[in-house]
Amino acid sequence: MDTLQGGQFGLVLQQAKAPLIVPLLKFLVVVCLGMSVMLFVEKVYMGIIIIFIKLFRRRPVKHWKWETIKDDVELGNSAYPMVLVQIPMYNEREVYQLSIGAACGLSWPSDRIIIQVLDDSTDPTIKDLVELECQRWASKGINIKYEIRDNRNGYKAGALKEGMKHSYVKQCDYVAIFDADFQPEPDFLYRTIPFLVHNSDIALVQARWKFVNSDECLMTRMQEMSLDYHFTVEQEVGSATYAFFGFNGTAGVWRIAALNEAGGWKDRTTVEDMDLAVRASLRGWKFVYLSDLKVKNELPSTFKAYRYQQHRWSCGPANLFRKMVMEIVRNKVSPLKKFHVIYSFFFVRKIVAHIVTFVFYCVILPATVLVPEVQVPIWGAVYIPSTITLLNAVGTPRSLHLLIFWILFENVMSLHRTKATFIGLFEAGRVNEWVVTEKLGDALKTKLGAKAPRKPRLRIGERLHMLELIVGFYLFFCGCYDLAFGKNGYFIYLFIQSVAFFIAGVGYVGTFVPNS
Repeated sequence: MDTLQGGQFGLVLQQAKAPLIVPLLKFLVVVCLGMSVMLFVEKVYMGIIIIFIKLFRRRPVKHWKWETIKDDVELGNSAYPMVLVQIPMYNEREVYQLSIGAACGLSWPSDRIIIQVLDDSTDPTIKDLVELECQRWASKGINIKYEIRDNRNGYKAGALKEGMKHSYVKQCDYVAIFDADFQPEPDFLYRTIPFLVHNSDIALVQARWKFVNSDECLMTRMQEMSLDYHFTVEQEVGSATYAFFGFNGTAGVWRIAALNEAGGWKDRTTVEDMDLAVRASLRGWKFVYLSDLKVKNELPSTFKAYRYQQHRWSCGPANLFRKMVMEIVRNKVSPLKKFHVIYSFFFVRKIVAHIVTFVFYCVILPATVLVPEVQVPIWGAVYIPSTITLLNAVGTPRSLHLLIFWILFENVMSLHRTKATFIGLFEAGRVNEWVVTEKLGDALKTKLGAKAPRKPRLRIGERLHMLELIVGFYLFFCGCYDLAFGKNGYFIYLFIQSVAFFIAGVGYVGTFVPNS
């Protein structure tokens, strides 16, 4: 009986193959090839621009007016603009001292700077520790304010918005923002503020991130490769061509007048930083990116923290695109600027890039193994992805030998990015989920350095990730089928990629933190 039913199912599948499955798969292949070409053109375009920038040494100090703020005998310290430094934090036990200490160590006249610690912590012990740290710096003569709220409405955007309402902020001209794990160098303000002082049309000066724990594990090395491309190419090209790029949410200085004119902080998505940047740009404000100014920070080193972060970074832009696309279309900025923001910045980089990576290379391409009537041209299966990968690798030359691992890891993470992108586009369940990225600071070293660390008890349910395992089994099955019946040799890629999904599926990625 079972054999008969199995035969009937196979017969139905064969009958549906020619009129339904083959045309559908061919259509999806064409769509994916189109998206691949979009991404390829975008990467090549940015590659050409970055070569031009490097060859002609188009540095911001040459393009914009920049002069050191000099002491004035008559004006005294009033020659320096008033600067607010905001540090939003939430239960940051491991890193709060680093960020507060670095902010208090900024070189700037003490009567022309206000440090504002916005503590949304829900752990009373951590709250007390942060407040004591602020009091310690205040006793040294630092103008530091410790601010708390009764709720966490709006998360980070809500905290920053509330922080701007205090009366002492009215005397400030500029606001520098640093997340809890960021440690600016003492000369940070001296290198950024002059751009804002001498160029009235600049709203934002953004610094580059420098990762202090990039060598902690293979996962942090993979993150470094992805983010280095973002900072080396995407931000640099945006700054040099349209004077527009996405604010990274930290390690930047805003002109408060521009921030207010753009409508201030909004919590309608999980990317309040990008939201503000787009609104400010549509009002004509310009941004400057300083690639040679680096601010130390920490990469998420646990797989759980990284997955949450990537969900927010993928879901937020897609949701913001949904909310703002018509506003951008109706705006009075130039058609070229509209095209850049809608097509290049949002559609290709924030939506197509995530979807095509997973859907094409982890779903459609393997499916063509099972349906040999559908062929993917070699330029779409090999040449374009290879070129895109090599262009991505230019940001981190020291990790070129890890390129294969990076490809496999990015394909695994594209599963979550694609899911998050669709959640953002359709405003599904977890669209406004905000989970603060866990920072370990020196906690891991402390725990591992203990004399007799207890073996971590890891529940199977916490370690297993079913989506990764399902995709892994799918790729492995396609690989076996290709090995037995195929002719194009995809099985090599399919087996290796399935192993990557299996490794992620059992949670064997990133750093493991022993229980204390």
